[in-house]
Amino acid sequence: MSQAGLVVKKAGPLALVQDAGRFGVGHLGVTQGGAADWIAFYWANWLLSNPLNSATLEIVMGGGLTLVAHGDVRLALTGADLAATVDGQPLAPNASFTLRSGQQLVFQQPRHGLRAYLAFPGGLNAPEVLGSRACTAREQLGGLEEDGQPLKAGQYLTWQGNDRSSRTLPEGAGPVMPTSGCRLPMVLGSQASSFSGRSLYQAFNTPWQVDNRADRMGVRLTGPVLSGTLSGIISEGIPLGAVQVPPDGQPIVLMNDRQTIGGYPRLGALTPSACAALAQCLPGTEVWLTPVSVSHAQADYRRQHAKWATA
Repeated sequence: MSQAGLVVKKAGPLALVQDAGRFGVGHLGVTQGGAADWIAFYWANWLLSNPLNSATLEIVMGGGLTLVAHGDVRLALTGADLAATVDGQPLAPNASFTLRSGQQLVFQQPRHGLRAYLAFPGGLNAPEVLGSRACTAREQLGGLEEDGQPLKAGQYLTWQGNDRSSRTLPEGAGPVMPTSGCRLPMVLGSQASSFSGRSLYQAFNTPWQVDNRADRMGVRLTGPVLSGTLSGIISEGIPLGAVQVPPDGQPIVLMNDRQTIGGYPRLGALTPSACAALAQCLPGTEVWLTPVSVSHAQADYRRQHAKWATA
């Protein structure tokens, strides 16, 4: 191990290599993958002056993931507070820090949020497959061993660059973890009119609970039963954040590892920022769907990207 790196002493339940995602391959049936909370992901790379799409670790739940340093390195941690410690000392999220040779970085159970992002100088080393290093388990693509699987004990993590100048988040900037009652902006889709008036009223005027049946493919919301005139449609392309309503009337928000086509009617699609927020919601979190215009969603997306250019 002549190259500095981190040894995976203990693998948590789900630590995945993720970058900005895999695009331009949907016609092959390959989903986009990529960081579920893209806002926290970009801030992690920004803190280390990396290209914003550099590969990071997406750490879900923590679960005792333990990394041991072989050589000194400057890292950055953003997103969820997973009670991270360095040699037992608490480590605050949304900041860069130096991990000295021999020190242990440990992630435990979530305090706020669900997914943390650990960035490395120049980006984490992993083979590029179809233009991305992102892990997608269903397609068995990406990751350290090109199999789409989470980290395993004994693996050795290295990075592409040298320590660069680190940054500090401007006051009031950085990712914000959602709290119960958060609102999720959504652009209505062409099939929204097929739902009954009562269902549309309930969809946007009653709270939903994030179900424990949630993963990188989709997040099920539980609440009032939605109904309409369509039980199914001819399968069509599925965008990030699509809100499908299967026959049981409980919406499923499709996330980064979703299938590329689907045949359930859709209320619409969450905005990208709403998808990032939902990716940080623990089961049981109360959320509200809020309809917005396309122009509103586009303006919000541009404002978010402008933060990295001006921070």
